[in-house]
Amino acid sequence: MARWRGWGGVVARVVAAMARPLRFEHNRWLGDKRTQRAHDLDHATDACAIDELMTSEQFAAFGPDTLPEARNRGYHPCRHCVPHGTVVDD
Repeated sequence: MARWRGWGGVVARVVAAMARPLRFEHNRWLGDKRTQRAHDLDHATDACAIDELMTSEQFAAFGPDTLPEARNRGYHPCRHCVPHGTVVDD
């Protein structure tokens, strides 16, 4: 859930952190087999629908747990949690 908060005349959007799925508490990257999208669990948003993905059981983990490995498997970065042009430290 997002809300707006102001500090000294500056308005910023505050977004509550999403809980990491229990089965992936030590993973950063989670793949959606239906859309071939790789989600960054450190930066996931509501638009990523991680809870729905977990319910569908159509997810994949990567080993090693990196975006380049996800790309090697044919997954593309999610536009919500890995915006285009973002440098990802693996």
